[in-house]
Amino acid sequence: MSLDELLLPLQFAFMQNALLIGAIVAVPTAMLSCFLVLKGWSLMGDAVSHAILPGVVVAHVLGLPLLVGAFAAGMGCALLTGFLSANSRVKQDTVMGVVFSGMFGVGIVMFAAVETDVHLDHILFGDMLGITPEALRTAAVISAVTGAVLLAKWKDFLLHAFDPAQAQACGLNGAWLHYGMLTLLSLTIVAVLSSVGLILAVALLIAPGAIGFLTARRFAGMMMVASGATLAAMLGGAYLSFWLDSAPAPTVVLLLTGMFLAAFAARMRANRRASAKTGAAAADPAAA
Repeated sequence: MSLDELLLPLQFAFMQNALLIGAIVAVPTAMLSCFLVLKGWSLMGDAVSHAILPGVVVAHVLGLPLLVGAFAAGMGCALLTGFLSANSRVKQDTVMGVVFSGMFGVGIVMFAAVETDVHLDHILFGDMLGITPEALRTAAVISAVTGAVLLAKWKDFLLHAFDPAQAQACGLNGAWLHYGMLTLLSLTIVAVLSSVGLILAVALLIAPGAIGFLTARRFAGMMMVASGATLAAMLGGAYLSFWLDSAPAPTVVLLLTGMFLAAFAARMRANRRASAKTGAAAADPAAA
């Protein structure tokens, strides 16, 4: 294949926008994913991404920007989950499952009852090839704000994720960090709403952090690996979708899944080598 053929996708405006939105949302979603994985909030990302559907429908009915409704519904889901968990014996993961499935069901019923020219497929699965300039600007602003906050306060968020009691003892405001993380999560989902949609946004909030966790030993390295993997998957998935005649968002998710499986296999091999060395040292102390 010649160089001209390889560069052919870049000659189309829709492909340029797809690659641009992928580059914009890759780093902030990857960074946030690292915190969600360490904090055990992976299901929270799933819950919020599904629960914003009724907010999108209400915003459409009221003539408001869809992103406003999505953010309001996402924060409502997160706050409702926290309230139910704090005031019942039900575990948080169970509460999240009930809340997000209920809100998602409400959103589907509302969407079916409202006559609209908005395609549900674009809301659920995104439309990277049809991204608008306004959506690009919105995603860029949200990504910049989210990335700046995470870079400025990553040590505080990290301590709160590992040991909330220690963070409180160090003078950090646990409530601000908790709800700040929920706000960043909702904002990030809003940023990727128009590109990868509600359902596939879950992959961007879980897979990068899992890949970084399996690969790196330090949190800074974990964020770098997650960001690099997400950026490569976003750009590579959009590019490959042109030649495979497939939708970009599912192609991105498949690449992220392949990277996770490769990282998992590499970690398994490293663990087996470490176990073999430990066993050899135990069997022959003099050689150790």
